[in-house]
Amino acid sequence: MHANSRPISSTQTDIHENLEKLVAKHATSEFLKPVAACNAAAFDVSIAAWRRMGESPMILDAGCGTGLSTLHLATQFPDHFVIGVDQSADRLDRNVAWSGAWPVNFIKVRADLVDFWRLMHQARICPDRHYLLYPNPWPKKHHVARRWHGHAVFPTIVALGGHFECRSNWRIYIDECAAALSQLTAIEIESEQYLPNITNEHQSHVGETTVHLIPITPFESKYLASGHTLWRCRTNLMR
Repeated sequence: MHANSRPISSTQTDIHENLEKLVAKHATSEFLKPVAACNAAAFDVSIAAWRRMGESPMILDAGCGTGLSTLHLATQFPDHFVIGVDQSADRLDRNVAWSGAWPVNFIKVRADLVDFWRLMHQARICPDRHYLLYPNPWPKKHHVARRWHGHAVFPTIVALGGHFECRSNWRIYIDECAAALSQLTAIEIESEQYLPNITNEHQSHVGETTVHLIPITPFESKYLASGHTLWRCRTNLMR
């Protein structure tokens, strides 16, 4: 993995001043965008696969990209079924470097997350764990409504419940996500620095100590190799 990722640059230096109003508006408004047939079909395929596996606790890997994170999560949680969702056919079709046998407790599907989340909520199917790993940060200040916590679908994400975790290499994104989660749940949620689990698959020098880290997504690997600080927020959401 090339260490050539630039730090995120933005004129925004703190949580967006309009975020609270935006989240409040979305919490009290009905999101009426029609669900596309292709997304409904992808949802049906993924849920059918989950049911064939006995409806074990579900993990949603939202925006899974190539699906490397989906594989890691399926391996880390063998008693769960992992659904990886991404809207890009190109990313989903890329070869993933993986040593050993592939886990069987996962599926990757191409779908728009906005529809997929709403279909899950309509079907009253809730993930046990829900990961949003390195989403597009939309760093331009006027694009705050394009960030997931500023999007009209965010209250639906929260309503799905489960253990929720979002990671980014831009602290403001995580600060905003934590603030939006706290606003909707009344749970005090804060950002925290994050390092992947220690293993022998990836080397990183921390001070004078050499530790071995395993990043679970290509972005996580690239950001680590580029010396970026990683951030996350996480909480257990009520259902």
